Amino acid sequence: MANESEQSSETHSDAEPGPPDRSPVIRAIAMPADTNPAGDIFGGWLMAQMDLAAGNVAARRARGRCATVTVEGMTFLSPVFVGDEVSLYAWLVSEGRTSMRVKVEAWRRYREEEAVNKVTEALFVFVAIGKDRKPTPLPPRLAAPETK
Repeated sequence: MANESEQSSETHSDAEPGPPDRSPVIRAIAMPADTNPAGDIFGGWLMAQMDLAAGNVAARRARGRCATVTVEGMTFLSPVFVGDEVSLYAWLVSEGRTSMRVKVEAWRRYREEEAVNKVTEALFVFVAIGKDRKPTPLPPRLAAPETK
């Protein structure tokens, strides 16, 4: 797998005070069924949303099926509450022959306000898999579309 210094053109500085300057991969509303016994949104629900967002990025790059291999450095910074809008941003950080590292950030917005805050982030590692469910090499990158 490539090291993290081999970044794609879609990077995000951790020093930025707000969410990444791109559209979220997924937006979801935290619902009562997603709570833990204390009434806050269950961390597993949030992690599942992050896995979906990262998987979307990985599948687009692989142009096919991918499997989550590991999650590195998951850090919960603040809670998510029922009714919050959760925006998940994900981008490819690096890739190897069959694997990809995808950074995901989750940001929450209380439904009646505009302010947002980052609630968690993690690095997801995926491997491209073939029809035999075994690792398969990533296809060549597609050329960027021409603009007129």
